[in-house]
Amino acid sequence: MTAKNSEFSKWVSCWGTATSITKRTEITYSKDLTLRYPVKMCFSGSKLRFRFSNITGTEDVKVSKAFCAKNGENEYKPIPITKGSSKTFIIPAGKEIESDEIPFDVNAGDTIEVSMYFADFTQMNAGTALLTNLEQGYFAYGDYAESKDLPDDLSMATNIFYFLNTIDIFTEEKNHALICYGDSISCLSWPNFLAERAFKNGSGNVSIIRRAVCGTRILRQYDCITYQAYGLKGATRFPIETNVAGASAIIIHHGINDIIHPVGIEVNKFRPWSDMPSVQDLIDGVKKIYIEPARKMGLKVWSATLLPIYGWRTYNENRESIRKDFNEWLRTSKDFDGCIDFDKAVRDSKNPESFAEGCDSGDHLHPSDKACQIMANEVPDCLIEF
Repeated sequence: MTAKNSEFSKWVSCWGTATSITKRTEITYSKDLTLRYPVKMCFSGSKLRFRFSNITGTEDVKVSKAFCAKNGENEYKPIPITKGSSKTFIIPAGKEIESDEIPFDVNAGDTIEVSMYFADFTQMNAGTALLTNLEQGYFAYGDYAESKDLPDDLSMATNIFYFLNTIDIFTEEKNHALICYGDSISCLSWPNFLAERAFKNGSGNVSIIRRAVCGTRILRQYDCITYQAYGLKGATRFPIETNVAGASAIIIHHGINDIIHPVGIEVNKFRPWSDMPSVQDLIDGVKKIYIEPARKMGLKVWSATLLPIYGWRTYNENRESIRKDFNEWLRTSKDFDGCIDFDKAVRDSKNPESFAEGCDSGDHLHPSDKACQIMANEVPDCLIEF
C-alpha cells in the first residue's frame, strides 16, 4: 500500500471527528497538559495538514506547541505542526483553523501520533467523546509533546478528542472520503469496523470520516448547561461537519433523539412536548438541512434507518409509530442514492420492535459491538469500492 510521491495530487481527509461542547463539570480548565491522539493512516501520502476546532469554545485556546510523529519508529522524530510558520498558535473562540502543510511521508497502515501541549490555563470546551474502545487518546500532566513515551504515573487514556478535528493527507487522485454523520450510535464502533473493512477488503481508496455527537437532534439543540454536551442541531452542525476534503458521499443516520427526548415540562423543564416532531417534520428537516446542501456539495447521499427502541426508558407506541414511519420514508424515498437498512439488520425477526439477541448493548437504544459489526457489514460494497 505504498505509492510514489509523483502520484500524489490532491488533498483528502483521512481521519476526522466532530466537535461539541464537552460534558459540563465543576472543572472546565486545564493547565500544563499534553494531549496525544494516535491515528491509523488509511492512505499513503507526502504531506499532512490538520484542522483544529474550538467551535463550541467561548475563549481562545492557545496551543503552546504541537507535533506529529510516526508511532513505532526506533528513532522518534516529532515534526512541528505550525500555523503561519509559528509553532505556537491560537484557536479562536467559535472558530476552526487549519495548520500549515507539513512534509510528512506516510504509508497506508502507518500509525501517526498528534501531540499538543497547553502551557497556560485552557478552556476544555471543544471536543467529542467516542463510545468505542477501538479509538482513544491520552493525556499527561506536563510537557511531553515531543516525548516518545508518556509517563505511566502522569498519564491516562481518554475517549474525548479535544480540539483535533480533521487530518488531511496529500495523496493519490483515486482516494476519497466517506462521511458517517450521526449521533451517539455513530460514536460507537460501527464506523471503526467499516474503516477496517474498507482498508482490508475494499479498494483501499476510501477513508471513513466520523462526524457524530452524542445526544444530537436534527431539529433542536439544548442551550442549558445540563444538556449542552448533547450538541448542536443539524442546521448548525451540518455545514461545519461536511467540510471534508475529497468527500464523495455521506451516510446520514440521525433522528432517534428527536423522537425519544421530549418528556414534558412536568418531568423535565428542558424537554417540552412541543419538541416532539411529526414524521413530516423529520422528513422536511432531512430534506432541507441535509439533502439539499449535500447535493450542492456534489455528495451522494445515503440514508440509514433508525434502530429499535423497545424497552428504552421513554419508549411508547407513539414514538415507535414515528420511528417506523420515518424509517419507511428513509427506505423508499427517491431523494437518496440508497438506503442502508440498519434497523432490519439488527432487529429481532419475530419481534421487530426489539433488537435481535446479542445486538442490544443493554439499554435498548444503543447497539452492542456485535450489532456494530453487523451494521458495518451492511454498508454496500459500492460505498467502499470505487
